[in-house]
Amino acid sequence: MTELTPAAATPDDLGPLTVFYDGGCPLCRREISFYRRRRGADAIRWTDVSALSAETPVVTDRAGETLSQCDAMARFHVQTASGEIKSGAAAFAALWRGLPSFALLGHIASWRPITTVMEWGYRGFLKVRPALIRRAD
Repeated sequence: MTELTPAAATPDDLGPLTVFYDGGCPLCRREISFYRRRRGADAIRWTDVSALSAETPVVTDRAGETLSQCDAMARFHVQTASGEIKSGAAAFAALWRGLPSFALLGHIASWRPITTVMEWGYRGFLKVRPALIRRAD
């Protein structure tokens, strides 16, 4: 699957979100648990994609692109209220905008130069993630 959506924030992004996360990953579970305890998290839909069937698409965006379980488990994704799927750093920025205590950080992270740098860092993290998961187990 291609990169889904770059960072640019629109008013449609600021409504309810659906967060897709790998509940089988101990690092992911800890991070999602942290976010779920924040004010405003009850307005977000949290979807553990590890519990879904690998054959069924996790979600289809407004352009008809589907997000598979494999892709959803490989990178962090959210779907905005408008149906747009965001991936990686752009997804984190969208999540942060949806949580009042992180909203300012989310808006800053949505600026294209910031998102680009965050995406480079996120891709670096993904390379070491398997080793970190082994250590966390």
